[in-house]
Amino acid sequence: MIVTVLGSGTSQGVPMIGCTCAVCRSDDPRDKRTRSSIYVEAPTAKLLVDTTPDMRQQALREGLDHLDAVIMTHPHADHIMGFDDLRRFCDMRGGPLPLYGSASTLEQIERIFHYAFNPKKLVPGYVHVIPHVVEGPFQLGGLDLTPLPVPHGAVKTSGFLFAHQGRKLLAYLSDCAEVPAPIRELIAGVEVLIIDGLRDAPHPTHLTIGGAIEVAQAVGARRAFLTHLTHERLHVERQRQLPDGLDVAYDGMKLEFDLS
Repeated sequence: MIVTVLGSGTSQGVPMIGCTCAVCRSDDPRDKRTRSSIYVEAPTAKLLVDTTPDMRQQALREGLDHLDAVIMTHPHADHIMGFDDLRRFCDMRGGPLPLYGSASTLEQIERIFHYAFNPKKLVPGYVHVIPHVVEGPFQLGGLDLTPLPVPHGAVKTSGFLFAHQGRKLLAYLSDCAEVPAPIRELIAGVEVLIIDGLRDAPHPTHLTIGGAIEVAQAVGARRAFLTHLTHERLHVERQRQLPDGLDVAYDGMKLEFDLS
């Protein structure tokens, strides 16, 4: 299994429009952060988690040419507004894409992109999806997926645990204000945790850097990566502040898992 971090930035991205701070002016490519998303090359399928406003650029940058399914974490704009760019993947596969998410998330996406949900009108070259409501663990692409509902302001975000033959490979929690005890139990001992670590100062809907570190250490993740980052610190500065076993994710970063 190969996991690519397509985007690791917060809702406004980095650099931010009109900002001249050191991070936004940085020449380090790791400081160029598009909106948060991952691409999972599973044993028998290629999966996209979220369709950010930067999805087209992310797909071109990484050379993505095929999708078997799309998984949505929640319906905030920075995670869904690239949805119409799925049209090219529908065109290449010659049919609709399976779309997975909670009932409330799919309801909001259908409200905005209603034309993609009409099974009676499959227009060539346009986006069409087959919705699948996620209510519990399910299998996809040779993996076992478990939804991880976590609080994120007025909504609940669906993080996801990706497992294979009992191995807890990856827990992805891109947007969360906290990680409740039942979710910590589900991801205890996970090999890799990618977790929201917005900034140092408290935020009402996101974990702080310190909060993300606490969760990673509490669940015993072998490796953990911060995502959904602001322009508060340069990548190299942030990395120096972190304890062993915890790193800063960056756009284009790849994680490989040997499933043999």
